[in-house]
Amino acid sequence: MYTHSLKKFDPEIYTSIKKEQQREEEGLEMIPSENFVSPAVLEALGSVLTNKYSEGYPGKRYYGGCEFIDEVEQLAIDRAKQIFKAEHVNVQPLSGAPANLIAYSALLKPGETILGMDLSHGGHLTHGHPVTFSAGIYHFVGYKTNAEGKIDLDNLRAMALEHKPKLILVGYSAYSREIEYEKIKKIADEVGAFTMADIAHIAGLIAGGEMNNPVPIFDVVTTTTHKTLRGPRGGMIMCKEKFAKAVDKAVFPGMQGGPHENNIAGKAVAFKEALEPEFREYAKQIKKNAKILETEFKKFGYKICFGGTDNHLLLIDVTPKGLSGKEAQIALDKAGITVNKNMIPDDPRSPMDPSGIRLGTPALTTRGMKETEMKQIAAWIEEAILNFKDDAKLAEIKNRVRGLTKKFPLYPTLK
Repeated sequence: MYTHSLKKFDPEIYTSIKKEQQREEEGLEMIPSENFVSPAVLEALGSVLTNKYSEGYPGKRYYGGCEFIDEVEQLAIDRAKQIFKAEHVNVQPLSGAPANLIAYSALLKPGETILGMDLSHGGHLTHGHPVTFSAGIYHFVGYKTNAEGKIDLDNLRAMALEHKPKLILVGYSAYSREIEYEKIKKIADEVGAFTMADIAHIAGLIAGGEMNNPVPIFDVVTTTTHKTLRGPRGGMIMCKEKFAKAVDKAVFPGMQGGPHENNIAGKAVAFKEALEPEFREYAKQIKKNAKILETEFKKFGYKICFGGTDNHLLLIDVTPKGLSGKEAQIALDKAGITVNKNMIPDDPRSPMDPSGIRLGTPALTTRGMKETEMKQIAAWIEEAILNFKDDAKLAEIKNRVRGLTKKFPLYPTLK
């Protein structure tokens, strides 16, 4: 029997893990797709469930010894159904990108047309960007936001009538506004298209009752289980019952083999947390915190893309301040504040050195930070950007950041 402890057996890996833990503890995590799972989710992820092969689905496995695995996976399914009012749920997708590809394959034939959101206007790589594998299989047509920063439904309808897509896809990775799912479903019905929503970024806000829920309306909905939902890194597909067999077959054996049952256990734990009253307060605070940041950055003279935020994130053009998004990200890293460089709509700059930064409030809210802290953090971001070439000033801000994070310990029981 193994008797190794990580610290003694593999000090290099142990040290790297502890350094990452320290970075998370001492910094301000503001990448909107990142969050902090609970100790209970961490415990499930590190459980013996990682040992078990379990191809198939609860009650229909290709391996023996899956009776307890079935209990875990069924709990995850049942809890997800309850949260999102879903007719059918598959919790096996390994992440968001494969979940999207799986969903396409369940609904479409190669070469058919998908109408999806343009990447630079807030969409996601897997919604049709030419560098992706799915773009070589399906014909993607991209729609954009209008001058006011909203999805123009009249234009979307005109594009749907022109291109006759087989699937209309909504969802985003950098768009900060609500989506009118019922109106989009009406457009899809008019042209005979399936509907799909990728709610990876906003699933937690939907679960907490703070954003519109497309699951009862659309044919298929994909999501990650981390981000605002605050579970382990993974994916999930929800759909109408009539698509259940096609979706399940597309997951296994279509795209994946044995599911990662320790990860599915982590999902189940996170879903139980999402059903607690405290989760609704967390979701509400995420939006409050984002609105405070919007107000403060507008005071500082930044251009907020899409005109503001209805969710957890902000996309900000920093070029009027005399630097690029890449330079802003590097400066903020030195100040202990983690954001990501990001393209703005129709960005004249390159994806690796774009005009904007994308930031959000889920991880800060998980730590218990509220409006007062948001105002202070916004001021530090402004100070860091104005002094982006001054390493001494950035180090000074980092010390102040460290002082704030000590008041909001992340994992006090993990030593």
